[in-house]
Amino acid sequence: MLKNYFKTAWRNLWKNKFYSLLNILGLAIGMAVCIVIILFVNYERNFDAIHKKNIYRLNEVQKPEGMVAPQKVALSMYPMGPSLQQEFAEIVNFTRVNQWGKASFLVNGVRHIMPSTFLVDSTFLQLFDFELLKGNRSTVFEKPNSLVLTQKTAAKIFGKEEALGKTITTYGRDTTNFTVTGVLVDIPENSHIHFDALFSMNTYVGPQQMQNWGGNWLTTYLEIAPNADIESLEKRFPAFLKRHMEEQQAKGYELFLQPLRDVHAGSTEITHDYINYQKFNSKYTLIFFAIALVVLVIASINFVNLTTARSTARAKEIGVRKSTGAKRGQLYLQFIGESVLLCFIAVILACGMVKLMLLYVNHISLRAIAFPLLHDPSLILYLLLGTLCLGLLAGLYPAAYLSAFKPTVVLKGTVTGGKNKAFFRNILVVAQFTCAIVLITATLLAIKQLRFMQKKDVGFTRDQMVTVTLDNNAYRVYESLKQELLTSSLIKGVTANQQKLGNNLHQTSVKFHGDRGAKELVTSQIVVDPDFLTVYQIPLLAGRNFSPDRPGDDARTYIINETLAKELLKEECNQSFASLIGKRFGFNGLDSGSTIIGIAKDFNFNSLHHKIETLCLYNRKDFGYNELSIKINGERASEALAYIQSVWKRISPDSDFEYQFLDDHFTELYKTDQTTSEIVGILAVLAILISCMGLLGLATFVAEQRIKEIGIRKVLGASVQSLVQLLSKDFLKLVLIAILIAVPIAWLGMNKWLEDFAYRIDIEWWIFVVAGILAISIAMLTISFRAIKSALANPVKSLRTE
Repeated sequence: MLKNYFKTAWRNLWKNKFYSLLNILGLAIGMAVCIVIILFVNYERNFDAIHKKNIYRLNEVQKPEGMVAPQKVALSMYPMGPSLQQEFAEIVNFTRVNQWGKASFLVNGVRHIMPSTFLVDSTFLQLFDFELLKGNRSTVFEKPNSLVLTQKTAAKIFGKEEALGKTITTYGRDTTNFTVTGVLVDIPENSHIHFDALFSMNTYVGPQQMQNWGGNWLTTYLEIAPNADIESLEKRFPAFLKRHMEEQQAKGYELFLQPLRDVHAGSTEITHDYINYQKFNSKYTLIFFAIALVVLVIASINFVNLTTARSTARAKEIGVRKSTGAKRGQLYLQFIGESVLLCFIAVILACGMVKLMLLYVNHISLRAIAFPLLHDPSLILYLLLGTLCLGLLAGLYPAAYLSAFKPTVVLKGTVTGGKNKAFFRNILVVAQFTCAIVLITATLLAIKQLRFMQKKDVGFTRDQMVTVTLDNNAYRVYESLKQELLTSSLIKGVTANQQKLGNNLHQTSVKFHGDRGAKELVTSQIVVDPDFLTVYQIPLLAGRNFSPDRPGDDARTYIINETLAKELLKEECNQSFASLIGKRFGFNGLDSGSTIIGIAKDFNFNSLHHKIETLCLYNRKDFGYNELSIKINGERASEALAYIQSVWKRISPDSDFEYQFLDDHFTELYKTDQTTSEIVGILAVLAILISCMGLLGLATFVAEQRIKEIGIRKVLGASVQSLVQLLSKDFLKLVLIAILIAVPIAWLGMNKWLEDFAYRIDIEWWIFVVAGILAISIAMLTISFRAIKSALANPVKSLRTE
C-alpha cells in the first residue's frame, strides 16, 4: 500500500511539472535560508564553547562624581583579580589579559610581525581550555620573558623547525628577548579572545602594581564555583571596593559579572571592549532567525495555496477512490505522504543552495561558518526530522481539505473551489506579501541609515586622511617625518594623536576652577599634536589653538569641546564661551597653573551610535603619539602614498609602514550594521521571490480555469490589455491590502531598531511608497507574464472542445 502511495505521489508530481517545480523551488529556498540562518545563529551562540569552566568577565560601571552619564567598560584594575580570589570563597581562580596589539620582532636577524598579541597572567591556560600542543600547561607563563605561539604563527616563523625553546626579540616598542615555552593549536574563529601569540605579563608588570587601585587598563576573568549565587556575590562588591579604595573614589565604581558565553554577543552597551573578536549584537541573531522562519512560512503558504487551488483537478480521482472503498484516513495519509515526498526532494536541493549561500554570508560577515553535512550524523538526523515535520505541517490543511470531498458531488463534476476556500487563499497571499513588504521597507531604511552615518558631517574632515601607526622608533623621529612630508605638494597637512578617532577615547578625572569654586568631573581626553585642529579642520568657537612657539602650551594648556564647555558653564555667572578662556582647568591634582585656551566646535569622535560626549584635548609630548594623520592630495592619491612610504623608509627604516584611510576605519565601525542590512536585504529578495512564485502559480491556475471565458471575450472583441486587467485586478487588490497592513508593522519595527543610534534618520513617508511600488511592480510583472500569455492565446483552441 505504501509503495502504491509513493507511486501515485510521484506520478502526480511528474504530471504537474510546473506546479511541482514552483512548490519544490519555493520550499527549497525557504529551507536553505532557514538552514543558513540556523547555522549562523548556532555559530554565534557557540562562541567560546570550547571553555568548560564556569568563567565570568569582570566589568565596571564607571560613574565618578562629575561624569555626565555612567558607562559600562570591559576594564578592571590590576589588583582586583587576586584580591577577589582571596576575599571571596566562590572565586576559584582568576586571570588577567591586556591587549598588546601588533608586535614586531626579530628571529635570526629576520623581521616578523604578529598582528594580534596579548599580555597574560601565569593562570591564563588554567582558566581557558585552548589546546596546548607543546609545553607544560601549568608553567608556560610562570617565568618572565615567556612566549606562547599558535601553531600557524610558529610554522610561519620557524617553518618545520622545533619552535619550543627558541628566542625572539621584540622590535619597535622596546627590545626584549622572549623564549618560546609553548605552542597552541590555532585559535577557533568563534573565540572572542583571538590572537597570534601570548606574552607573559610578569615580564613588564611587577608586585608594585598590586597597589595601583584606580588604573583600569586590563581585562580580568574569574573562575567561579559552579553553584555560586552570582547575584549575591555582586551585592558584596561595593563593600570590597570600599576596603581597598578611598570612600569617595569607591563610589565612582560598580563591579558586575558577565558570563563568558555572553561576552561576544551581549556586550553592545559595554565600551572599551578591546578584547572581543567579531563582536556582535545578540538581538540581530534573533531577528535573523525570526525572518528565516517567516521566509519558510511563506514557502509553506505557497504549497498550501497551490495544492488547495488545484483541488478541482484531483476531485474526480478522490471521488473514484472513495466510491471504490477508500477511507478518508487513507486519502489523508496519501496526501500527507505527497507533501513529505515533496519536502524531501526540496531539502536535497536546499543543501546545494546552502553551500552557495554560505559563501556569500561568510564573505559579508567575516565568519567561517561550515555545513558539515557528510561529517555530522546528528545534522543529517536534524535535517530529516525537520523536513518530516515541515512536510506534515504543510500538508495538514491540503490533506484535510482534499480528503473531505464527497464522491456524489465530485463525480457529477460540480465541485468548485468555493468562496470560503478562495477567501482563505487570499488571506495567505496577503500574509505572504505583508511579510515581503515589511522586509523590503526594513532593507530600504537600513541602507538609508547606513548611508546617513557614512555621509553625515561629523565635525571634522575624514576625506583623503591617511593614518599610520607610530611605534616607539617612529615616534622618536616624528618631527623629522612631519617636516619632511610637508615639503611635498602631495601632502596638505600632518598631525598626530594618541588615540584613533572613532574608538572609545580614554576618560580622566579633571578639576575646573570657576566663579563659584572648584568643580570635579570626568571627561574623555586625547593627546594631540599642536596642528591637530588645523589638519582635521575643526573650528574654534572661542580662544586660540595650541602654538609650538609657546613653551607653556606643552602640558599646561587645554582645548575643550563645546559639550564640555556647556557643562562647565552650568554654574558660572557668565554664560559665554569666552568667559572660560584662561580659567584654571586640568587633571585632578595636577591642575595648578593649567588653563583653558580654546573651545572647539563639537565633533563626533566616536561612532554615531553614541552622542557627543565631553572632551578635552591637550599637547603632552612626553605622553607620546600612537598615530600619524596625513591629509593627502586626493587627485594624486597613489603618488602621495608612494611618497609617504619612501619618506617613512628613509627616516624610520626600523618601523613597519602600515596605513589605513580614516574613512575605511569608520566603515569598519558600522560593519555589524552593514552585515545586518545586507542579510536582511537578501532575505527580503528571497521572500518576494518565493511570494511571486506562488503568485505565478495561482495566476496560472486562474488563467487555466477561465480559459474558455478568455476565448469568448476575445472572440467578442476584448483587447489584450482588457484581458490582462481582468486577470490581474484581483491579485492587485491583495497586494494593496498587504501594503496597508505592512506599513504600520514596518514603522514600529524600524523605529525600534533606530533607537540604538544616537544620530538617526527620520522615517519618511516616501520610503513606504517606494516599498509599495516595488512590491506592486514585481507582483504585476509576475502576474502579467501569465496573463499576457493567456490573452495572446488562440481562442479557437480553447473553444473547439468541451
